[in-house]
Amino acid sequence: MKEIGFIGSGNMAGAIMGGIVKKGIFRPEEIIASDASPAAREKTERELGVEVTADNRKTAEESRILVLSVKPQYYSTVIEEIRDLIRPEQIVITIAPGWTIEKVEKAFGKEIRLVRTMPNTPALVLEGITAVCPNSHITEEDLTRVLAVLKSFGKAEVISEHLMDAVVSVSGSSPAYVYMFIEALADGAVADGMPRAQAYEFAAQAVYGSAKMVLETGKHPGELKDMVCSPAGTTIEAVRVLEEKGFRGCVLEAMQACTKKSKEM
Repeated sequence: MKEIGFIGSGNMAGAIMGGIVKKGIFRPEEIIASDASPAAREKTERELGVEVTADNRKTAEESRILVLSVKPQYYSTVIEEIRDLIRPEQIVITIAPGWTIEKVEKAFGKEIRLVRTMPNTPALVLEGITAVCPNSHITEEDLTRVLAVLKSFGKAEVISEHLMDAVVSVSGSSPAYVYMFIEALADGAVADGMPRAQAYEFAAQAVYGSAKMVLETGKHPGELKDMVCSPAGTTIEAVRVLEEKGFRGCVLEAMQACTKKSKEM
């Protein structure tokens, strides 16, 4: 019996497995992953040293904790394939926008121990954040085990399920917005003469350091912004232009569109 199994071994599953191994939560030999792609299986086995298989039923049958890490459009097919194998004591973890606890329970057609989650791609560098929502059959002991796994690649917080669509926009999808911002910052530096590679490094480090200051100082982002804005200086002039161009409003509208799409899935 394996401690944890993954149906689907893509980037997110790889990040979770990598965090688990690096933090010593489970050893590679205590992990199994299945994937329809031979290339994905080969990569997972080579990079992580875990057992791999093409058989989803084998993964479901041999895992104490089972992570459904396939894309949302494959959930129905996978659940139909494995539902007769899920045991009362087994914990199932989902990673899929639009798949509510009620929807997953209905698909399995029986009582299961279920934890709905929403991680994000910075898990690949062990800096992810995961929203966690257990169903009524998850015990305190179960939740402690799940949180230990999810915290191996970043932070994890329990939330109410009605907030899950907001989580999709604020952390699940937001790395894409941040990458666009970094790219725009770098483009601006290149326009001012800085080499491209150096521009990316300066822009990315500035964003990374700024985010770290928010998390570690506990100060309001507005207060930290004001600390950079000297009277009649360069920063306040740039802030004036961002406000003039609707920077905040654009971000808010993008997040609302993302949340709306998540609810429709």
